[in-house]
Amino acid sequence: MADIANIYRADDGRYDRMPYNRVGRSGLKFPAVSLGFWHNFGSNGDYDNMRALCRTAFDHGITQFDLANNYGPVYGSAETNAGRILREDFARYRDELVITSKAGYDMWDGPYGNWGSRKYLVASCDQSLKRLGLSYVDIFYHHRMDPETPLEETMAALDFIVRSGRALYAGISNYNRESTARAVEIAKEIRLPLIVNQRRYSLFDRTIERDGVKDYCRACGMGIIAFSPLAQGLLTDRYLDGIPADSRIARDGRFLKESSLTTERLQQIRALNDLARQRGQTLAEMALSWVLKDGDVCSVLIGASRPEQILDNIRAVENCRFTDEELARIDAICG
Repeated sequence: MADIANIYRADDGRYDRMPYNRVGRSGLKFPAVSLGFWHNFGSNGDYDNMRALCRTAFDHGITQFDLANNYGPVYGSAETNAGRILREDFARYRDELVITSKAGYDMWDGPYGNWGSRKYLVASCDQSLKRLGLSYVDIFYHHRMDPETPLEETMAALDFIVRSGRALYAGISNYNRESTARAVEIAKEIRLPLIVNQRRYSLFDRTIERDGVKDYCRACGMGIIAFSPLAQGLLTDRYLDGIPADSRIARDGRFLKESSLTTERLQQIRALNDLARQRGQTLAEMALSWVLKDGDVCSVLIGASRPEQILDNIRAVENCRFTDEELARIDAICG
């Protein structure tokens, strides 16, 4: 990383290979692969590595950086680090980037630092903009459904955030089909540009198929961006021969635990890995390709601890075609 201190100039060929997909029926396009700041961008991360990750991503066409108010640890630190990187490396490229943030989980003490009230969402958006050093984000999401606050209030808060210039578009995250449909209905009434639902989706987690969100979003013209498309790293070759010392399970067991690697799960991973090899892909590439295969998902959110992981993952866009036989075999393996 000897060049980290140098003035950054983005690669001139950064748009040559990355596909860009329209987000629902909006005018916005997402890169097929986006970079998430959930892991490795907090106060416990290496700043030079963070910069290298962002540079590598943008140099290869990843134009979307996805954040939230509570990404860290500690809460807010991912946005603070992102703001520094944006200022030092990407100020000249701001208009080429899609920067997003979210609010909906606990962020500060007291009754006003959580869920989906107008007070919380507007305050959190202002705090995020301050940490990021930006006058606006491209998309501001409500991060999860609120069982108590009327959805009309939450959508009105997002509308205020957009109309006040704090965000260009609005999004929702972790919304089921019923709440998605209601949010879309309200958004149409108040002319809120609610364009995307961010949901977990992978070979191992197909909830958006079972709960109807995937079909509904296609029908109503809302985009879907998938997080955890690699199932927190299970859908890679990292754990085929044990748990590496530098793996996510070994370093940070908050979200992926050793207990997830059951005998049955390892058998599935090995079978999928064999199929990926037959396709000329790594398991991670095939897993990402599968999420993108039918066009319903406009982008997959990846996390990375090394620039090389980004380069490996973006190769997924080179082959998102699956035969009927391959799809049937995947379904049989995943159960």
